[in-house]
Amino acid sequence: MARKFATPRVPKVALLLETSTEYGRGLLRGIVRYSRLHGPWSLYVAPGHIEQALPKVRSWYGDGIIGRTYTPKMFRTIDAKALPFVASSLDELTPENGRRKFCEIRTNSNAIAHLAADHLLGCGLRRFGFCGFIDCPWSFRREQAFKDYLQTKGFHCDTHRIKPASWMQMPGWMQTWQHEQPVISKWLKSLPKPVGLMACNDVCGREMLQACAAAELDVPDDVAVVGVDNDELICDLSAPPLSSVALSLVTAGYQAARLLDGLMSKKLRGKHVVYVEPVSVATRQSTDVIAVDDPMVVSALRFIRDHAAKPISVTDVVDKVGASRRTLERRIRRAIGRSILTEMNRSRLARAKQLLLETGCSCRQVGEKAGFNSVKTLVPPQNLWVERG
Repeated sequence: MARKFATPRVPKVALLLETSTEYGRGLLRGIVRYSRLHGPWSLYVAPGHIEQALPKVRSWYGDGIIGRTYTPKMFRTIDAKALPFVASSLDELTPENGRRKFCEIRTNSNAIAHLAADHLLGCGLRRFGFCGFIDCPWSFRREQAFKDYLQTKGFHCDTHRIKPASWMQMPGWMQTWQHEQPVISKWLKSLPKPVGLMACNDVCGREMLQACAAAELDVPDDVAVVGVDNDELICDLSAPPLSSVALSLVTAGYQAARLLDGLMSKKLRGKHVVYVEPVSVATRQSTDVIAVDDPMVVSALRFIRDHAAKPISVTDVVDKVGASRRTLERRIRRAIGRSILTEMNRSRLARAKQLLLETGCSCRQVGEKAGFNSVKTLVPPQNLWVERG
């Protein structure tokens, strides 16, 4: 008689993450990837809206939750379930003594702000601003990190925060933006030009670009803007298209799912944190500026960026501008603080990162398309490869 084997129970997991933003979608893609490789899991995902809720059906006897708590009531409900919980942005509403019990997904605000600042500094900008949200901890952390980092470089940063009491609510959120846009335009006009601005996320960045248009400020020559999340739809719908810091969302989602799996199986205990790291800046027209007064340096930098896909040499750059190498090296270093070769390698690495994020090219193809002579010379940051999975 054939032996019967018990069918293993499929874990039920609620994913309380918005599907309307790139941040939420990126985490979900990583969670789904883990589920397919190590599951299966039965996944509950509430449709679309940024405010998610636990399943109300009586038949849902869940095993774990990955999600974001938007209201104290939601936090209390999840807490009462006593299920393994990996929380995203838990500090927005919950007290510190409540946060200690749960594992978290947390963005690395310092690294994100530093990458945005370095991108704007690399454009030759020396005046800076930041626009974010009031009463929003992650926005404030990015603002503070951006200001502090620029201060270490010897630069001042002006800041502006918009004032919605609950900026995630619709349609009140849109009404607040309509009220805030003239205020933002006035602030932008008051800043010394040219200025490099970091927005706390892409939604804020897009609205800043609209405020620039209302204030008749040219982007990127007067105002260069970089956002965060690299939400391609929002960035491409912006006028001009918005540059943005891309995050390791798929990797973080995968790690959060692995963490929850460990909690559900009781192989892991205690508090753990999964960090969302910045990967690169996806450069678009909103920061396509070289804010340098020296025409020779501008010509050299533009040539380097326009030919990042080709294996050009320092000699090619020198020949382009018609100056001696010593003279050009001195003037470029004075303008941006880097040598010709360093700037060439930065441009190539930026293109390589973009190709890894946006295409299915192999490492060898990426090296060739980014102007590297061989794969051995292409040495990106370690976490760059993880995001590709």
